[in-house]
Amino acid sequence: MQLYNNLSGKERAELIKKAGKDRLTISFYKYAKIGNPELFRNHIFINWNDMDVLGRIYVAHEGINAQLSVPADNFDVFKSHLDSIIFLENVRLNIAVEHDNFAFLKLKVKVRNKIVADGLNDETFDVTDKGIHVNAEKFNQLIEDPDAVLVDMRNHYESEIGHFKNAITPDVDTFRESLDLIEEDLREHKEDKKLVMYCTGGIRCEKASAYYKHKGFKNVFQLEGGIINYVRQIEAEGLENKFIGKNFVFDQRRSERISDDVIANCHQCGEPADMHTNCINEACHLLFIQCDSCKEKMNNCCSTNCMEIIKLPYEEQKELRKGQGNSNDIFKKGRADHLPYKKDLRNIFDTLNK
Repeated sequence: MQLYNNLSGKERAELIKKAGKDRLTISFYKYAKIGNPELFRNHIFINWNDMDVLGRIYVAHEGINAQLSVPADNFDVFKSHLDSIIFLENVRLNIAVEHDNFAFLKLKVKVRNKIVADGLNDETFDVTDKGIHVNAEKFNQLIEDPDAVLVDMRNHYESEIGHFKNAITPDVDTFRESLDLIEEDLREHKEDKKLVMYCTGGIRCEKASAYYKHKGFKNVFQLEGGIINYVRQIEAEGLENKFIGKNFVFDQRRSERISDDVIANCHQCGEPADMHTNCINEACHLLFIQCDSCKEKMNNCCSTNCMEIIKLPYEEQKELRKGQGNSNDIFKKGRADHLPYKKDLRNIFDTLNK
């Protein structure tokens, strides 16, 4: 019984290329009580591997969080399998705006303590006691309400390239930081303001909405299906698009363009740009925004130091990496003193507390 990948990403990419078939990029999540996550993990791996599903899936006692790629001609079989699982029947699937056959190159199903890393040790709140879900039309109306506070629940590097108009975009590295920051800055508005939240696909907002209800917020709303679902709805229903820029996504594409606006800048030269890249130096791997001109000039590196390192023989590069764990101290996201044009996001809570 195979419970792991037996092909490398490169080998899988070759098979996808030879097959010449379209694949759909899909994400979904569901908070539910799973008694044996390991057993459930093995069940879905065996079934999805047979369907040639690829992606990154997290399973925990609190539910499932999945980003994946499905062959278009296997979609109906995949959907039928989801519907055969009681708590996943008719689960909302967020289908990407832009598809990439190489978005995922392996099937990784991992058991985690939580499907969203929140850093919380508070077991007294019910994650299923969520806020009010609103569709795109209601969301557009709600965020024009002067008593509504619109909050982006994503991290700084996500909101930097795209966000909703007039949204609060906390300058944070983690979801956990956002939870405390928002509660602290809106502590005086738990009853008189409508807390409206959004994220990529809805999973972070759903947990946050339950948490803030637990903390005493009376009017909590979230965008159903997040930015991904919002875009599909406005296109299908001819609604006004209130999102500017690009939506950051967690696969090989890194982003989907939602509007023509370029609201970010190259972190190296300051010119308008909104394409993230990872520094090609494997000991660095810094995620940052780089324009085409700097990409060519810097050879896909974030600094001259990294440019010198990648010129070294591979074995010397490996020696330099010894002793460096793959932690946030190495794999940072847009945080580095040598990036002169890294945008410092404003603290937009200030106007609420004046």
